[in-house]
Amino acid sequence: MTTTLRGKVLLTGASGFIGRRLRDRLLEGGADVVSLRRRASPAGGPGRSVEADYDDLPTLQRVVREEKPDYVLHVAGVTKGVTYDDFRRGNVMPTENLLSAVRKEHPGLRRFVLVSSLSSYGPATGGRPVEESDPRAPVEFYGRSKMEAEAVVEVDRTVPWTIARPSGVYGPGDVDYLELFKSAHRGLNAYFGNEHRAASIIYVDDCIERILQCAERDAAVHRGYFLTDGTPRTWGEFQGELVRQTPRRVLTLRLPEAIVQVAAHGGELLTKFDGKPRLFNRQKAIMGAQTAWTCSGDAANRDLGGHEHVPMEDGIARTYAWYRSAGWL
Repeated sequence: MTTTLRGKVLLTGASGFIGRRLRDRLLEGGADVVSLRRRASPAGGPGRSVEADYDDLPTLQRVVREEKPDYVLHVAGVTKGVTYDDFRRGNVMPTENLLSAVRKEHPGLRRFVLVSSLSSYGPATGGRPVEESDPRAPVEFYGRSKMEAEAVVEVDRTVPWTIARPSGVYGPGDVDYLELFKSAHRGLNAYFGNEHRAASIIYVDDCIERILQCAERDAAVHRGYFLTDGTPRTWGEFQGELVRQTPRRVLTLRLPEAIVQVAAHGGELLTKFDGKPRLFNRQKAIMGAQTAWTCSGDAANRDLGGHEHVPMEDGIARTYAWYRSAGWL
């Protein structure tokens, strides 16, 4: 049984991987979806949209006052940047202003859901997955900015909020895992010292179901939850399954982690010339060097209710098929 939201939803980040999928799911369930997009972003996609820049508090207040949504699902965020201020402007400031607009203009809001990240807590230590009661220790700029955005929400006791913290999200339309699929499709599977490192993952449709449960369940008010399929995987297990589903012979290479460090420094050198953030940088290298990015889904199961997750094998098959049909491979 899937969760549906009735009423009006103000959605941010509808042009992104999770946001697009969430918007489509909301519309299929009969919700009135209003996507909030920045003025520089092109209009597109199903449902209505309104323009507002996150640093324009009066416009955000007007949108909230006129639309009076039942739910605000704040998915938008920045995953790439050069300095910490880049991440703060993309993750903290929008959360501050959007929550401020809700607080001032629409005290009747049913739920404000902030979609954060496991990285707000940092990697797992001590041989066990991270739990919600653990101290937060992000190790790079993105995680620090997500932790700060969560703090903005958590001090508020006037707005009914819930924080969703996805682990690694993969599925149709994702670009972060795409390179692994592309490489295997071309006949190469490479590890850079990470074959036995562990990570929690969740298929995108399962992640969306959990986000909707965060918005709908009374027990979730003023709480935050890790979102995971419940079974930590090593990169060897994930990429090994991908190789098994690739309809061709794949060569596996085990390369030294130092290559990642060289690429990270090279990416930052290029950024110094043109100011553009690169996929390979020292912040990403710090994340990749951690032994385990794992989290527990026990709290979500307790308060949101259990549901059948898409098994990793099926999730990889669906994602691979989508990439091929969309011409991404």
